[in-house]
Amino acid sequence: MESKILMESGTNELEVLEFTLAGNAYGINVAKIREIIPYQAVTPVPNAHPSVEGIFMPREVMITAIDLKNCLQRGESEPKGLFIITNFNGLDIAFHVDSVVGIHRVSWTEIIKPDSTVSNSEDGVSTGIIKKNNKLIIILDFEKIVTDINPETGLKVQEIDEMGVRSRNDTPILIAEDSALLNKLIVESLHRAGYVNLTHTENGQQAWDLICEWKESGTLEKHVQCLITDIEMPLMDGHRLTKLVKSDDELKNIPIIIFSSLINPEMRRKGEQLGADAQLTKPEIGNLVRTIDEVLGIG
Repeated sequence: MESKILMESGTNELEVLEFTLAGNAYGINVAKIREIIPYQAVTPVPNAHPSVEGIFMPREVMITAIDLKNCLQRGESEPKGLFIITNFNGLDIAFHVDSVVGIHRVSWTEIIKPDSTVSNSEDGVSTGIIKKNNKLIIILDFEKIVTDINPETGLKVQEIDEMGVRSRNDTPILIAEDSALLNKLIVESLHRAGYVNLTHTENGQQAWDLICEWKESGTLEKHVQCLITDIEMPLMDGHRLTKLVKSDDELKNIPIIIFSSLINPEMRRKGEQLGADAQLTKPEIGNLVRTIDEVLGIG
């Protein structure tokens, strides 16, 4: 089963693949999926993380297989079921699941943000919950799962230190990022890079509301001269936010940098169609700083 994303850009919708593990329903954004294949034998890797089942090579590409049931503390998977092969953050990874139920097309406004009883904001592995057919489907944070297994795949904050001493810059930058941990790391990284006038929001809707408020009050330039946005966010995603900004004559000159784990060729084309000024894969925080410098004409 191959994933084909045929959705129009900027509609604030996504497709969620529902799958099962230990009788429970979980979801993943279809945009992350390369293909779904039957389970096949893997080669164990010595001294690997307990959730890493091993490696295998379909079509001559080596892929790491992760036991998702083990990650979620639901036991260990048996040698059957399916591999969901994903691509995000520039990595090809297979997640071992029991079965696949189907695909749901939903609006980001339908996704419920889990509260602290379900998922601690920085430590949890759930990004949202949707209700379909009287059933709750938990959307998993696959980036967080992979980073927990191997922290080297996460945001490379040390890249900022390698840039050396930088001058303080008061240019106002607006950030839309729903992950509490990544939001915090991005803000800290930009502060270390000299950018100190930052406003950060939890999703595209919050960012859009602020932009509209500043536009109405005539203080837009004072509050935002660059916008950094994730793609996957509840209420309003980054593509919808980009479309709204770039479709408005008063706002369209604000540089928009999409900073997301989902920058594959198809998503890059969508971002270009919507008018994004730059698109970067999430671990590349050093490139993010260099791109901000570039769009603001600094250096």
